[in-house]
Amino acid sequence: MIPLQEASARRREIEDKLKQEEETLSFIRDSLEKSDQLTKNMVSILSSFESRLMKLENSIIPVHKQTENLQRLQENVEKTLSCLDHVISYYHVASDTEKIIREGPTGRLEEYLGSMAKIQKAVEYFQDNSPDSPELNKVKLLFERGKESLESEFRSLMTRHSKVVFPVLILDLISGEDDLEVQEEVPLEHLPESVLQDVIRISRWLVEYGRNQDFMNVYYQIRSSQLDRSIKGLKEHFRKSSSSSGVPYSPAVPNKRKDTPTKKPVKRPGTIRKAQNLLKQYSQHGLDGKKGGSNLIPLEGRDDMLDVETDAYIHCVSAFVKLAQSEYQLLMDVIPEHHQKKTFDSLIQDALDGLMLEGENIVAAARKAIIRHDFSAVLTVFPILRHLKQTKPEFDQVLQGTAASTKNKLPSLITSMETVGAKALEDFADNIKNDPDKEYNMPKDGTVHELTSNAILFLQQLLDFQETAGAMLASQVLGDTYNIPLDPRETSSSATSYSSEFSKRLLSTYICKVLGNLQLNLLSKSKVYEDPALSAIFLHNNYNYILKALEKSELIQLVAVTQKTAERSYREHIEQQIQTYQRSWLKVTDYIAEKNLPVFQPGVKLRDKERQMIKERFKGFNDGLEELCKIQKAWAIPDTEQRDKIRQAQKNIVKETYGAFLHRYGSVPFTKNPEKYIKYRVEQVGDMIDRLFDTSA
Repeated sequence: MIPLQEASARRREIEDKLKQEEETLSFIRDSLEKSDQLTKNMVSILSSFESRLMKLENSIIPVHKQTENLQRLQENVEKTLSCLDHVISYYHVASDTEKIIREGPTGRLEEYLGSMAKIQKAVEYFQDNSPDSPELNKVKLLFERGKESLESEFRSLMTRHSKVVFPVLILDLISGEDDLEVQEEVPLEHLPESVLQDVIRISRWLVEYGRNQDFMNVYYQIRSSQLDRSIKGLKEHFRKSSSSSGVPYSPAVPNKRKDTPTKKPVKRPGTIRKAQNLLKQYSQHGLDGKKGGSNLIPLEGRDDMLDVETDAYIHCVSAFVKLAQSEYQLLMDVIPEHHQKKTFDSLIQDALDGLMLEGENIVAAARKAIIRHDFSAVLTVFPILRHLKQTKPEFDQVLQGTAASTKNKLPSLITSMETVGAKALEDFADNIKNDPDKEYNMPKDGTVHELTSNAILFLQQLLDFQETAGAMLASQVLGDTYNIPLDPRETSSSATSYSSEFSKRLLSTYICKVLGNLQLNLLSKSKVYEDPALSAIFLHNNYNYILKALEKSELIQLVAVTQKTAERSYREHIEQQIQTYQRSWLKVTDYIAEKNLPVFQPGVKLRDKERQMIKERFKGFNDGLEELCKIQKAWAIPDTEQRDKIRQAQKNIVKETYGAFLHRYGSVPFTKNPEKYIKYRVEQVGDMIDRLFDTSA
């Protein structure tokens, strides 16, 4: 049972909580009543506001629509006024731009083109809207006048500012090809940059608005003239500089090279002078070939103008390629793309035709030289042809897109040069073979014949042009002539393109043919001499000259390609001629040879017959010695080594024979006047032989 006191306390607690809950409930009820009142008031306010908005809307909408209509009307008025102003402006274009058009575009191209744009729009407006309006004629005439002024300005700018390229600039451009290091290419400035931009803007306007292509003719005519004059100026530069050594050169731009402070001279092609220098070297070693005549015009002492003209033409060809490339770069900026190839074709014609004409003149001169047997002149074709072939890939690239007739000009010239070159080679070989044996042209002292020196000089010149000469021979299908089969692997699809190995074999065969013809001719010429010994000396000198010349150049290696034993063969020929010469002394030594001496007993008095025989032996020896020394002293052996060798060999033979004879009979009493017969001591005989082949002794 819960105590009464606790129950009473519990009750009081419950009653207190109940009282609190009733108070809370009463507060909530009062709050709800107030909220309902506020809600009713808000609904009343919103209803009133909605009513007022509806009244406002009914009042504003008509005003808004009226305002919108007024704004639209205002915009239409403004547009109408703007259109009127725009249309009216077309009627003022002629008067506004006439002064500018009349004064021309010089110095104010931007403003001028702006005026032309206004005139163009006016023309289009009147054509579309008022084709019968007099204003259309006005603006049309003004437009045509402006277009003519632009054409005139284009011509004026091109004429006044297009300058020839100076020779030193061209040489600088060409010389860059030979540099091992890749150098920064310096473009040529054909027109000042500001002028170029004006020219470009005018050309574009004429194409787009002027519907005019005449300016392209003006462009190519002016640039063609400058290109042609630039190349001719370079050629004239070479001619004026012909008196100085080498090709004078001045750098075109400040030094940009890393290796040297100044530009090196342009490399000159191999010419006749190189072979002449080789001959001078041979002459210093006793291989002089100036005596003796030939119907071949001598190669030595040629006018240096041949070299100058050759160098000039070669450099002009390279100049054309470089300048044409530069012209095309310029043309690409000025001429519309679909007209570029045709315009470029026309632009280069004069300069290209000039080069081709000069090349054909060289070919014609070579043909005439062949008729005169002046093969030194023909040699100018070789460096030119080699350069043309080397330059042909660049030529083809530059001429890409031009007419077929333009592209075929260089191949046609190359073919002509190959033909005349092959003709020269064949005629030279024939002339070596058929050079006449003219007695009055033969060297009196038996030295090297001019035919020999000319032949060797010509062959040496071919060393610098082995591939060129081989291609010349191959182009004429000379393989059949030399019995050299054509291997399909040695030829390309082009009939004139052969492998270097085949060309070398063909050239080697040709050189052997020339040397064979020369040897046959020399044998024939040697028969002109009545004295077999002099004939032997003549052949010896010529064979020795040929051998030494072959050895001192690369000819011996080239000959060995098809004739391995050539060197040994010449040495055998030389030795044979020495032996033939030595036999000329037999008529001297036979007098005192032991096999022909009388036999007698020492201490026994000689009989008259024996004494007379000894006298005859001494006299025969003395007379023969004096006669041979007198005759052979006037003969010549230019090669010091060979001269000493032949002297020494002969001296040993004669001294030994004479010494033995003198030892045996020098003390024999075969005469009362021994000094009459014993005229020479052994040493004196040697001294006399030492003076052989020496005209100064």
